[in-house]
Amino acid sequence: MEKFARIYERAAKRKGGKAALESIIAKPKSRKELAQIDDSRVLAEMTKKIFQSGFVWRVVRQKWPNFEEVFWQFDIDKILMMPDEMMEQKATNPAIIRNLNKVRTIRDNAMMLKDISNEHGSVGKWLADWPEDDTVGLWGYLKTHGARLGGNTGPYSLRAIGKDTYMLSRDIEGYFRAHKIIDGGLGSKRSQLAIQNTFNQWRKESGRSLQEISMTVAYSCGDNSITVE
Repeated sequence: MEKFARIYERAAKRKGGKAALESIIAKPKSRKELAQIDDSRVLAEMTKKIFQSGFVWRVVRQKWPNFEEVFWQFDIDKILMMPDEMMEQKATNPAIIRNLNKVRTIRDNAMMLKDISNEHGSVGKWLADWPEDDTVGLWGYLKTHGARLGGNTGPYSLRAIGKDTYMLSRDIEGYFRAHKIIDGGLGSKRSQLAIQNTFNQWRKESGRSLQEISMTVAYSCGDNSITVE
């Protein structure tokens, strides 16, 4: 397995130096910051990523203030009281993106988050306490208990919320295949555990967050380098 220090040096060279690289590597929220997030914001970010999946992200961002208004700023208690008829009516509102199946996930995921909040005090506390060395387990939980949070949608939601996570972008997948760390399906249990174990090792080596490591690996390969005169 390649040492993270070598990956970092390559990424820095491709991006024009260490200062340039550091300027584009984002950090996740601290556990304290994460624990203070309101449950409504978690539902909002999940919903945004669900609507962005397979759609033009720019359009979703433009319409997002309307989503917030139509769905009561994603107040979970209000959403859970929404009858089917009202939900279907809201799904036809031209102010938002009209997709009934995706609108239905709002209430489904609100139910999941309500259960989590009742058990752990808040969704933010639950996320803050979930160990980073079991990121695969967190992804699996969202996929199993949530609605349309499988694939990259759940991880993108976590990244937007501020939970430390790596991403399985095309650049990341390409790196792991090129270095023979995985050879089967990206979503297989074997591949997922191999990737998780590799990120855990890089985390120990570097002391950096999974998000910083993930972004660095992505910048170290693929078609995202710049030319430095």
